[in-house]
Amino acid sequence: RMQLEINQPTAIEYELNNDVLESSLVGKSPRMKIVRALIAKLARSDSTVLITGESGTGKELAARAIHEASPRRGQPFVPVNCGAIPEELLESELFGHVRGAFTGAVNARQGRFQLAHGGTLVLDEIGEMSPKLQVKLLRVLQEREFEPVGSDHSVQVDVRVITATHQDLRVAVREGKFREDLFYRLNVLPLELPPLRQREGDIALLIRHFLNLHSRMKSKRLLLVDGAAMAALEKYRWPGNVREVENLIERLVVLTECQSIRPTD
Repeated sequence: RMQLEINQPTAIEYELNNDVLESSLVGKSPRMKIVRALIAKLARSDSTVLITGESGTGKELAARAIHEASPRRGQPFVPVNCGAIPEELLESELFGHVRGAFTGAVNARQGRFQLAHGGTLVLDEIGEMSPKLQVKLLRVLQEREFEPVGSDHSVQVDVRVITATHQDLRVAVREGKFREDLFYRLNVLPLELPPLRQREGDIALLIRHFLNLHSRMKSKRLLLVDGAAMAALEKYRWPGNVREVENLIERLVVLTECQSIRPTD
């Protein structure tokens, strides 16, 4: 695993905009200091990044932080969830198609690679991609060109690719579910996001952050958390990670009538 010494924040870290700072990257734990410092380093390169971590740890937000701290900020940031799009549609979604390429293709359409030209394309849940598309993706990463569905003409693109997964791709490679050559092509710059249970001291920070955020969004009075409730929240292991924290706090902001949150809430 990549090891990184924790240094003082660099100037590029301060270029992360407010939207990035108001995210699950909030935290002062040693693990999150490493993540922030590594993001600052990854942002300086155009090499492919593979972000790993449990569900809810903020992989897409980390990808956005890399983009916003890079020279490509201001250019398109295009996320795609490979696990949410049926296989038969994902190829067209990524690479586009020409008119008449298949039934229903009454007009030509640009894919996400073309839409992300000059910027960053994020392929979330990359482990769900079919073997057929893995081959095509490998070629795009190597040649920086592809053919839209139904076309025999190549399209060249300038895209920084960031991939993310909650799966262990090394296991998927051993099981024959993921191409080994593609794995090594994606895993040039690895970034592992820690689960919340390993982020000592960050739970209280995240709770206060989301209380502020959702109180403003819902125009409600800012709630306080009493000592017993905070102790219970810090003791909990949060299997859903930061996403679970935000969901709970949003629910409490909506439902709590008193000024403070108590254990019974």
